[in-house]
Order: sequence, then structure tokens, then C-alpha cells
Amino acid sequence: MKRISRAVAVAAVLALAAAACNANDKSGTTSGSTAAAEQGGTFHILSTSKEISYDPAKSQNLGISGIHLVLRGLTSWKTDPSKPTELVPDLATDTGQVTDGGKTWTYKLKPGLKYADGSPIVAADIKYGVERSFAPELSGGLSYHKTLLAGADKYTGPYKGGELASIETPDQATIVFKLNKPYGDWPWIVSMPAFSPVPKKADTDPAHYGEKPMASGPYQVQSYTPGSKLVLTRNPNWDKSTDPARTGLPDSIVTDMGLQPDVVNQRLIADAGDDKFAATTGTSVPAALIPTISGNPAVKARVATSPSGALEYLAMNTKRPALANPAVRKAIEYAVDKQAVQVAEGGAEYGGEIASTLITPGIDGYTKYDSYEAPPAGDPAKARQMLAAAGVSNLNLVLAADNTTGLGVAQAIQQGLKRAGITVSIKPLDSEPLTDLITGNKPDFDLTVSSWLPDFPSAIGNIQPLFGTSEIGNGGYNISRYSNPAVDTAIAAATAEPDRTKAAGLWGALDKQIMADAPVVPLIYARNAFLHGSKVQNFYLSSYPPYANTLIVGLSK
Repeated sequence: MKRISRAVAVAAVLALAAAACNANDKSGTTSGSTAAAEQGGTFHILSTSKEISYDPAKSQNLGISGIHLVLRGLTSWKTDPSKPTELVPDLATDTGQVTDGGKTWTYKLKPGLKYADGSPIVAADIKYGVERSFAPELSGGLSYHKTLLAGADKYTGPYKGGELASIETPDQATIVFKLNKPYGDWPWIVSMPAFSPVPKKADTDPAHYGEKPMASGPYQVQSYTPGSKLVLTRNPNWDKSTDPARTGLPDSIVTDMGLQPDVVNQRLIADAGDDKFAATTGTSVPAALIPTISGNPAVKARVATSPSGALEYLAMNTKRPALANPAVRKAIEYAVDKQAVQVAEGGAEYGGEIASTLITPGIDGYTKYDSYEAPPAGDPAKARQMLAAAGVSNLNLVLAADNTTGLGVAQAIQQGLKRAGITVSIKPLDSEPLTDLITGNKPDFDLTVSSWLPDFPSAIGNIQPLFGTSEIGNGGYNISRYSNPAVDTAIAAATAEPDRTKAAGLWGALDKQIMADAPVVPLIYARNAFLHGSKVQNFYLSSYPPYANTLIVGLSK
């Protein structure tokens, strides 16, 4: 799961009131354009990144991002603008067969799968790909499987540690994972980059493998110049009939790298030359450009906005004496002016919908409810009454805030609480010291604002990392320091449930249970807004993830 600054989440990744999936087009298949996507052409991606690695062991990319154009997994994601993201079989024949009370998962590979060089994809390649993700020299990737696979706690990868016994390949088409505990979301885990096949014979230079990996998806890396350009061309051995997640429409995909965010947006606004066939997948429309875009219908029609996105929330440090009393925290639920926060983030259309839940729209388990039913601008009179009833007066709190992206929201919260008689001092910090403070073991703050986006569409990502007792301190993101044994027990039960419908119900109940204790104030479901060229089709943002599905984008002539 990712804590993401507002600049990444909605103003600039690894980051709507139910607005349409884009500004003008209610169908969600394009943004204000009616042309159909066709086979062929070159799709251009305008990126601020200076380096791109397609090494699956080192990647934290979401299931619809560029690395999955080149690499397939056992499962994959299928998005739709009008319904939740769906898990589909990719290299595997299904999303997994579970036995042993939820601790053993078995997958069979589809027949005839090949790499770009024509060699067969076999189960041992997936096993090896997962194993190399444990190598210290290939650190940085998503690590869920590292805590779940049996016996993996001391495993150090295939270069020094041999094989991992909890991954078995009884034949070329079968792979079996043995977990140390039941985990119902394992089918989502095997969609992550680390579960892409890597043939051992191709891993001769691990440090540079990501520059030209063995391609299993519709594209392969033709050339890569760090800081400048990445060029993908067709994989001649990709079989569309085996792939429900990718359309493979463009003939080639070129990523222009190292661009400034304002350059990306200005080029897409101008819509000239190759930029008609271009889009950005990570540089959101900044608040400063909203008037320019809103005043030009032709440009506004090329803005894709997400119905929802990361949860932006106010965390209250429950271990601080001033906030240990739930009655005080509940008073703050009423005092916060969420509407002012929304305005500070760009308003309802581009900033986000006012939030009241922990599970975000687009994730199974989300149900719209409001435990406190305060007006959008807050209810300072009720907050004062609640504080008085709790015998609290002269409440003084310290709000730790990001000094480059978070001061506007911090000031909106400060003013709202002031109307309720609560004094807030803002403590501005750079991003790294702020993270160290709020996730460390000496949390010298009362309040802080954070944003959170799960790595896969399961409500476990909205609940467990933010409210599990195990996630307090030591770099964990339970920054409200909330600890409730009953909640921990319920988290364990929901985590183990393999039936996704039942699990969603358990997570939904947890959402309400936690909010009854008021450790955080949900502020907004932060929208993303990305521009694209006039010839780009199938470019939309779903509720989750609030990014364009790169795997299905096509072009019109």
C-alpha cells in the first residue's frame, strides 16, 4: 500500500461526487472523443521519470501500468469505467485453486505460451522470478509475498540462497504456493510484477535485467536511453487469444522521459504533432491550470478524471494525552471543515468528493455511510458542546504538515478547528522528515494529513496497514497509533477469508467499527485528472485505480 503525497496523488505516481470518468463523455471509453481505437500507430507517453526499470523484482507498479505491457503475470486486472476492477486469469487458466484452509494456492499455465524469442514460458520461470525478488541486490519491489510464503523470512534469493521450498513446480505447467497463514487475497498478489516469468538463463546480469527483460506481454523493449526515451515494439509471439487484459493496439509505444510537469501539461494542451497521439499517466492537472482548461471546451474534453481515488485523511495521534479520549476525537470529527479542504485541493470537480468512509469507492466492501453526519463545512457549535461535555477546554494541538504540498489543507483544518475553540499550530516539514516523524517511534505530533492508495483493489489495503496494531511505529503507517484488540482479531479473520464477497462484508463492518472510535477524519476521495491528445482512445480513469489503464489504450487516425 502506498502513502502518497497530494502532489503525486492529484496534482502531479507510484497517486469524483460521482462525476463522469472524464469531463464530458459519460461513456468512459474516451474523453470527449467519439472516434474508435484502431490497430496501429505509435502511442507516446510523456513522463517526468528520469529512469524506468522493467525488472519485475524491483517494481512497485500497479497492475495496469507500463511494465505489464512487457511482462505478464499469473493473473491480471481488467478495468471498466462503470464497475470495480476485475481480477482475470493471465498466464494462468484461472485465478487460483485454494486448499489447506487457505494456505495452499495452485495455478496451471495456459498451453502454448511463449516469450518474444519463441521459447516456451514454463512454471519454473515464474518460480525463479519470485525467488529473485528476495535478493538484497534487487530490493524495492512490492513485498507482500515475502511475508506470506512459508519459510521465506530467512530466504535471500536464488543467487546465494538456493531455491525457496514453499514454491513448487511439479511439472512445466503447474506452480504451487504454500503460505504461512490463510490469505484470501493471494490471487491479487500473483498479479504483481514479481510474479512475472523470468527464465534463469536470461538472468545473466541481474543489475541490468530491467533494461531489456524477456518479454511475455504484447511488447518488448527495443531501446532504452535513461533520462531520454524508452521504445517498445511488438512481441511477435504474444497471443491475444490467451490475454484478457491487454489489447495490444499500437504498433509501438514511446515514452519521452525527464520532462517537467508543466511541460507535459502544456504540450498536451497544445495537442500538436506527435502530441496528438500522446498522454500522461502520472502527471495530474495542477490547480493552476484548471481555469485554463475549464475555459477551453476542446481541451476540457481531453481531461480524464477519476470518479474517486486515494483517501486523504486527518490522522489523530491517539497516544497523545490530548487525543486519548475518544470524545475529543469525535468532537474533531464535527469541527473539521471538509469543504475548505476540498476547495484547497482544487474543488469538487478536480479535487475530490468529500469522504466519510475508510474504504474508498471502487473497492469491494465500500458502502456509503457517515458515522457523524456533520455538514461539509463542519459543525463547530456541536464540537464545542462535545468538548465541554468531556470537560475539555483550551485544547492546543500540533499539526505536522508537508511544507511543499500540504500547507493549504493544513491551514483549512486549522481555521475549521479554530471556530470550535481548538488552537492548532502547524509544524511544516520536508517530505522525508515528515515521514520519519509520523511513522517513527517518537511521534511528536498530534495531527497530520496523509493520503493512502492500496496497491491492489481489496479493502485490506484500506484497513490493515492504517489501523492494525502491528503497523504502529517502525516505519508502519498506523500513524494514528490506533490499537484495538477486537479490530486486530477481525482484521485477521477478514484477511483469511478466501470468499471475496464474504471478505468484503467483513471489511465493510470493520470500516464502521473503526470509525466509531474516531482515530481519523476522512477528508476527500482525491480525484486524479490526466490530459491526453486528441487521437488517444480508451483513455479513462476508474474509481480504482485512479490512473489510466495503459494496457488497453489505442489510437485513432
